[in-house]
Amino acid sequence: MMGLNRSSSGNIIAELTAAGFVREVQDDATKQSGYTRAGRPGILLELSAEAAFFLGAEVGVEHITTVEIDLAANIVRSTIEPFDARSVPVEEAIRRAVAQAFRDVPQHKLGLCEGFGLSAPAQMDGNGHVSIGPILGWRDVDLNELTRAALPIDVPVLAENDANAFAIGATYTQADARSGVTMFMVIESGVGGGIAIDGKLFRGGRGLAGEVGHLKVPDREERNLEQAIGLGRIMDKYRSSTGRADVRLVDFLGDVRDRVPAAIVIAEDWARMLAFAIVQVSRLIDPDRIVLGGSLAELYPLVAARVAAHIRELQAPTFPIPDIVLNESAAYGSALGAACMMHQRFLSLNNERFADDPSEGNASTS
Repeated sequence: MMGLNRSSSGNIIAELTAAGFVREVQDDATKQSGYTRAGRPGILLELSAEAAFFLGAEVGVEHITTVEIDLAANIVRSTIEPFDARSVPVEEAIRRAVAQAFRDVPQHKLGLCEGFGLSAPAQMDGNGHVSIGPILGWRDVDLNELTRAALPIDVPVLAENDANAFAIGATYTQADARSGVTMFMVIESGVGGGIAIDGKLFRGGRGLAGEVGHLKVPDREERNLEQAIGLGRIMDKYRSSTGRADVRLVDFLGDVRDRVPAAIVIAEDWARMLAFAIVQVSRLIDPDRIVLGGSLAELYPLVAARVAAHIRELQAPTFPIPDIVLNESAAYGSALGAACMMHQRFLSLNNERFADDPSEGNASTS
């Protein structure tokens, strides 16, 4: 399929096998796979999943999430821990994210790490330079450089906006998200968005495409969508209405399931504002699907019928309604995407490990 002759492919496989990244599958596994061919039997190969791993971390407003994936892009472990990123300098937030990501990695395994990805709710360019992160209070910082300085080992580093990272992870791990136009929405304390067209991230002219959280909402005390449906605003409303200062998101979601009136009122308003955003997005980019992520996205299945009803009220009949789905890794999707960025880099021409001439490898990708 790749147009390689037996000698070339054999040399490549020999090199990958010697490096431990590829192995032959035993005969019984070959038989079970149903692989047959006429003439000389072929040799079935597979990636050695344990031969390398990649780490991703999301610095959220109220938490740090980390994910480890192996060479086959399987999730090995994930962690989500509370953290107030607004109360510390950016350097400390990154240091905590790095420490959390590496905490459960055995010392003998460190040499197998092939990259560290970081995501955050901030406006940044493709080189990881943050112009502004308004919720976190970040401004004019180089996340790639700061992350690299905080790492305990020397590995490639990439930083990305949290919604873009979520889009990358979802398209990387789910085949149905690689075709057509997909709008990704991350609903945390802020509301971010990313757009993928046929599996490729669309950044726009200045890397700000998909920033749905800045949509102005009509006739509201909140100025934009982020303030109307973000996690902080929703929890503030619920704490105020119930008088329960210690209420958590899991408590709110449970009360919505149990049809507690105070929770239902807030959930209904959330559904109406989400429907407004979906209608505006549909009119602008006509997506095939909208994928929801972030901790508050878990509210959607509980109010999906109400969201659909509001969309029907707002959307003109001539406009199609996109499929709306909750990502299976909604809570840690941005951290997963950050890890997937490094996995993708490792399997690309940007990885000089297998290049005969590193300078040629760099030139070919520039």
